[in-house]
Amino acid sequence: MRDNRPQSLDTLFEDEATVGKSPLQVIQKHAIALLKLNRAVLSLLPAQLHPWCRVANYRKQILVLEAGNASWMTRLRYEIPTLRSTLRSEILPSLSSIDIKINPSLMVKYDNNAQNIAKSSVEVSNNDNQDLPKRQLTHESAETIMMLAERSPKKLKRKLERLAALAGEGTSTAKNKR
Repeated sequence: MRDNRPQSLDTLFEDEATVGKSPLQVIQKHAIALLKLNRAVLSLLPAQLHPWCRVANYRKQILVLEAGNASWMTRLRYEIPTLRSTLRSEILPSLSSIDIKINPSLMVKYDNNAQNIAKSSVEVSNNDNQDLPKRQLTHESAETIMMLAERSPKKLKRKLERLAALAGEGTSTAKNKR
């Protein structure tokens, strides 16, 4: 059972008597080891799995991997036998098993990247469509928008007037009719 009693902060920081044994140093060494292990595992996995998989922990001879969702976890399970044998022979001879957990935060990170990629592809396609004629606001539409602006609250009124101004000369005649 864990010791959940409060501890002094002095026990967390390094002093001369506990060089290399402070709890923060132990955590730091474990984190560095996990990062190195993550790099090694990713180098052994197919490239399609890289964004969807990472090493979560290695404890009691069990390697815990995280997958983005159930479908990626299934895909990762196909790779477990070769991954386990390679890790046992080259990096972790004491490895007994590999466990896979689902971590949806891996998917969230990718969804944000996918949205950025989609936005950039839309911008590229918009640049391709520069040869198409641009839409223009007709004078009649500008006058209708200005009449609507007269009966609107201030904030909306300003925006509608700016929209009507895009019609060019038609907005000045619409403004003069007020």
